[in-house]
Amino acid sequence: MAVFLLALSAACCLGLGFVLQQHAAQQAPRSDMLRWRLLLDLMRMPQWLLGTGFMVSGLILSALALNQGEVSLVEPLLATNLIFAMALARVLTRQTLGRSGWGGVLLLALGVTAFIVAGQPTGGGPPAGELRHWLVVGTVVGLVLLLVSMARRLPLFEEATLLALAAGLLYGLQDALTRTTTQRFDHEGLSAVLRSWQPYAVVVAGVVGLLLVQSAFEAAPLRMSLPALTAAQPLSGIACAVGFLGDRLRVTPGALAWQSIGLLAIVTGVIVIGRHPAMPGTVRDTLEGIGTLPEDQTADNPAEDTAEQAPDDPGDRPTGGSEEDGRPGSTG
Repeated sequence: MAVFLLALSAACCLGLGFVLQQHAAQQAPRSDMLRWRLLLDLMRMPQWLLGTGFMVSGLILSALALNQGEVSLVEPLLATNLIFAMALARVLTRQTLGRSGWGGVLLLALGVTAFIVAGQPTGGGPPAGELRHWLVVGTVVGLVLLLVSMARRLPLFEEATLLALAAGLLYGLQDALTRTTTQRFDHEGLSAVLRSWQPYAVVVAGVVGLLLVQSAFEAAPLRMSLPALTAAQPLSGIACAVGFLGDRLRVTPGALAWQSIGLLAIVTGVIVIGRHPAMPGTVRDTLEGIGTLPEDQTADNPAEDTAEQAPDDPGDRPTGGSEEDGRPGSTG
């Protein structure tokens, strides 16, 4: 029961943090995208710092959950962060859930339940050797680099989705390495942890993932990034846990079928919730929702609002949609 409470509390903090961070990130200069300067600029925004505080709290709670339960159990529960994100977004945008929103919530909840019940995740299996460790880590890192490289050639809306996917893969790897670190700490002590590479990889994965996800938040509305982030993290975490942590899932035909159905329901529910109108659409929508729209961006001057969101030089990259989106492409 403690694992469930910790994981759900972590999901709540992460969901709230992501919404607050995205609202702040869309106000950052477009030229900061995928540059470390973006994090420095965001640190000057109180709302981003508040969102980061929620996110750090979520990471601490998820680390505690991972210390007491298997990654393959905790990861599906962390995917429910989108429900909490939607709850806050609903307050900001004053949108009701409706059938599609409740349908997404139901799919996500049933998917998590089906995967956990069918898979019956357990630990205690023999951990993989160093070679297998590096093969799994190298595969995840390679996929991240591939996604980032592909993203830079796409319009901003599509780029945001691929960057969020890359961040989700890194966060899943980070969760698996966090469990490795806590296990080593419990059995061998702090000195053994400091001599191993895993805790430093946790920090690097967290920082790089933060840059990727903030760039995704800056590039496009939350609905273009958060579903991909939320869906990729549990898939990556479960794959890493089975790959090198020794986590075990039931492998009977029936169990595998229900696990697949559960994962499919999780991904589908995440996408349905993420595309719901309650998710913030543009910076203007979010500012209006919380009543902080600047005077020079009132409804009486829509053309001026659009002009302020568009960079002076769109460059050679394709646009992410119509001019109405307010997100023409830019090399930054």
